[in-house]
Amino acid sequence: MTAHSWTAEPSEILRVGEGFRLGDVDPGTTPGFGGGKTQGKKELATRVEQLDALQERLYAESRVGATTNAVLLVLQAMDSAGKGGIVRHVVGGVDPQGVLLTAFKAPTDEERANDFLWRIEKRLPEAGFIGVFDRSHYEDVLIGRVRALASDDEIERRYGAINDFEDRVAASGTRVVKVMLHISPDEQKERLMERLDRPDKHWKYNPGDVDERMRWLEYMAAYQTVFERTSTDAAPWFVVPANHKWYARLAVQELLLSALQDIDPQWPAADFDVEAEKKRLIAS
Repeated sequence: MTAHSWTAEPSEILRVGEGFRLGDVDPGTTPGFGGGKTQGKKELATRVEQLDALQERLYAESRVGATTNAVLLVLQAMDSAGKGGIVRHVVGGVDPQGVLLTAFKAPTDEERANDFLWRIEKRLPEAGFIGVFDRSHYEDVLIGRVRALASDDEIERRYGAINDFEDRVAASGTRVVKVMLHISPDEQKERLMERLDRPDKHWKYNPGDVDERMRWLEYMAAYQTVFERTSTDAAPWFVVPANHKWYARLAVQELLLSALQDIDPQWPAADFDVEAEKKRLIAS
């Protein structure tokens, strides 16, 4: 296994497959991990070095034109599920020069004037990079459906457009890792209350989050449809139970490691005579 405490690969046990039901996933569990919080945090710190090394090799390959590979991590979740923690504690452990982070907000007037994928396309990672979408094009079939911001026919069209788009992205050499951080309504309530109880967290609180909570079941139904329509071989979905922040971070780290290990980047060979350069340097 990739780590001693994993009893099963996250890329296998968390993957959305045929017959998947979101309602069957307990957000409070830690599937595939045999240790507890202390062990999980220890392994997160240990494995970040391996993640950093793989990312650096990927970036180095791209600088000499030796690869077209990249990784795109798509993070979706209900509010307060821990997307920011993934960015800080998992992706934040690698060299930032090889990371492209985009936190998609409500579309601007210019973005609304174009197709919903227009702004997404512009933020795809180039070769050698890990791209991270904090929210993504999936908002257009989640909020778009729940809040009736688009017609049923348009939502239906978007599922197909997303699949075509992600097929093309994957074919270009980008590993697409789509993660839904799955928390329970009770856990979300506790996290939102913490933001209200702490003045240093007030800036993170959005009164609109309570409005969205009132439509929890509608959002879960929308996510279920997303999984059924857009979890493909080229761009599979992974549902990560996220009531335990340490587990969610560790699981996403493993998914990124799996993607990078699949790419297997190598240090680029020197395009000059190393020994001759050593002699020149000594003589200089």
